Amino acid sequence: MAERIASGEYRALAELRYRIRLFLREGDATALGEGLEPQQYQMLLAIRGLQDGESATVGALAERLAIKHHSAVELIDRLERRGFVKRSRDKEDRRQVRVLLLPRGEKALASVVKERISELRASGAALVRAIETLLKEKRNGVRIRP
Repeated sequence: MAERIASGEYRALAELRYRIRLFLREGDATALGEGLEPQQYQMLLAIRGLQDGESATVGALAERLAIKHHSAVELIDRLERRGFVKRSRDKEDRRQVRVLLLPRGEKALASVVKERISELRASGAALVRAIETLLKEKRNGVRIRP
């Protein structure tokens, strides 16, 4: 028999979804205020947020944004026309194209990110509480705090 889902878990999941959507909506508004479309902001963030040694290829960026390859290409085209990024072919494997963040893109991104981090620090506790509620273990029908 499937484990019963507690009412508190439904509330916590609803709260988590609400907090995430609120954070994303406010992020989109912040990006628009800086002259960036939300997906442009997401692409710049994906480029800047890659781990050291990880290449910003079109495929990797499409994966990070959960979009199709051709959609990533179009988004990069728009960012390149605005002077936020540029493409560069790999010297060893000319088939590989890397996307580089230009100073103008870095500046636009930093403006949005600064605001988003500030907002998260101010209201992130509610998001954390919702996640913690959902991550608590259940043993013999009793909730155990980690």
